[in-house]
Amino acid sequence: MTVMAREISEQPEALARTLEALLPLRPQIATLAQGRRHLLFVARGSSDNAAIYGRYLCEVHAGRQAGLAAPSVATHYRADLDLSDTVTVCVSQSGETAEIAETQAWATAHGARTVAITNVGDSSLARAADLALVTQAGAELAVPATKTYTTQLAAIAVLVDALGGPPLDFGRVADEAARLLEVDVAPAAAALAVAGDTLVTGRGITYGTALEVALKLEETCLRPVRGLSYADLKHGPIAVVDADVAAVLVAAPDGPTVEGMTQLAATVHARHATVLGIGGDAAFAAQCDVALPGPALSEQLAPLALAIPGQLMVEALARRLGLDPDSPRGLSKITQT
Repeated sequence: MTVMAREISEQPEALARTLEALLPLRPQIATLAQGRRHLLFVARGSSDNAAIYGRYLCEVHAGRQAGLAAPSVATHYRADLDLSDTVTVCVSQSGETAEIAETQAWATAHGARTVAITNVGDSSLARAADLALVTQAGAELAVPATKTYTTQLAAIAVLVDALGGPPLDFGRVADEAARLLEVDVAPAAAALAVAGDTLVTGRGITYGTALEVALKLEETCLRPVRGLSYADLKHGPIAVVDADVAAVLVAAPDGPTVEGMTQLAATVHARHATVLGIGGDAAFAAQCDVALPGPALSEQLAPLALAIPGQLMVEALARRLGLDPDSPRGLSKITQT
């Protein structure tokens, strides 16, 4: 078993530990955010894909305006912004990415309250934040982030749950993650292995998951992959979709975006592309050549487990291609920019 596969298998327990540790902090989160109307997420890489989930969830579920920071605005342009109405959420698995730590310090200096989401409790990021939400993934040895990514999503969901909206039901998250570990991803890996080009797309709350699957395919399987939103794909790039393309569509189990993703699957299929689906409902799966099931969770919480079939698929594809999924070429665990 590869290290990546082992760490994928550890996610149900990691999610359970993280939720147990962080759910009691909701009152502290609410107090910290009191009187602040805006959230600003700061991240790079897989953590940035987690932040995209946070942005959608904040606005859709909690009714709080949220955005994604461009760290260069702080670290290179040193812009003078008024962040006195903002909670800045810095996401980094190691808590030691210098650019993220510097942006957090910049946000503090410009009036923001700060929350750090990291897997290392004594990291620079955690120590400097007003509040640290420390995930409980345990040490992650494989370069591709798997359990640190999904536990970041759990921390973000707890954060948003504390900000308002109907209470989220976290009770079945770990069980659904465990169920998805049994998904047979061999047909999906086989289809991707012979594809000339690959694109991955999603929409809304699951868009970040689509980008994360695309990133995992690129960094682990060393193939250029387009990661696009449903809307961006429809606005032009769909013209390149043909029989040489494998299209991976990531869909929520319910909610307002599923119908559009189902229609997109039919459109892509009509262009003779191979359609691989992750998640969705029965109608969505029926439009796919290969359908990997997603979690039986609400749309708001589905991303906490929805990446798991994609992770398994990527790990299987890497081995099929004769690559080492644990140590992708040219990458290290902490990237400094």
